[in-house]
Amino acid sequence: MFNFIKKAFGKTGDVIQEIVQVKQKNITKEQFEEILLEADVNYELIERLLDSMPSIINRVQAYNSLISIFQYKITYKAPQVIPFVEMIIGVNGAGKTTTISKLAKMYTNNGKSVMLGAGDTFRAAAIEQLTLWANKLNIPIISSAQGADPSAVVYDAISSAIAKKVDNLIIDTAGRLHTQTNLAGELQKMIRIANKAMEGAPHRKLLVLDGTQGSSSINQARVFHEMVGIDGIIITKLDGTAKGGSILSIADELKMPIFYIGIGEQPDDLIPFKANEFVNTMLDEIFIS
Repeated sequence: MFNFIKKAFGKTGDVIQEIVQVKQKNITKEQFEEILLEADVNYELIERLLDSMPSIINRVQAYNSLISIFQYKITYKAPQVIPFVEMIIGVNGAGKTTTISKLAKMYTNNGKSVMLGAGDTFRAAAIEQLTLWANKLNIPIISSAQGADPSAVVYDAISSAIAKKVDNLIIDTAGRLHTQTNLAGELQKMIRIANKAMEGAPHRKLLVLDGTQGSSSINQARVFHEMVGIDGIIITKLDGTAKGGSILSIADELKMPIFYIGIGEQPDDLIPFKANEFVNTMLDEIFIS
């Protein structure tokens, strides 16, 4: 797992190495501040982290400081239901469709049956791309024509998943409509219809954030959370950015579970996020083991 995290943290690690030059047993407070700034950690958070730290920092002190960010209470608990219905939410370009394929592959690798619902009827390309992935992974998909009512797709997908006793149903959603009000209305309707098709559905609403946007994605998350109430986050494209430290800012600001991170374009390039592994991988670039 550490190798996968290191892959995700690659470019961020390169930036850290430019500052540190040679790994050390201790670093100065000023060096730690520069490292966090260059990794795109929010400055207010950096100030809070540094406030109680000594002028010379060792690995244990750095670890305890960073891991404390993730020690917030998580209330979400996944219900044990079949089908387990997930709705994938986020702006276009964040990697929603690819993330859906990765989730589907992960579930099938774990012996689960999977179905997809092409709920982004706003873009023909979204339906086509999701259908291609469904065919590639040899899993069923419920879709309709571009411009169709996405809530109807949601209802049909859940009804079909119930009838076929599918373990996991993953539903795509539109990322952009003409106005934010339209998008909010559509997503809220999809959720209402999902609950009509199966009480309690969707059982998990996951927000996909583009890791290359760094801390700026926090405002995006707030907007979607206000719209529909997000249950957790998936951060994509971390392997292509030096802004890996933004995970710290995202966790601190949103206090939501980060379920997975994307580390590449292949279907297997999605891994569960573990805070201790993330922090240790970051510190491996700074300190002598």
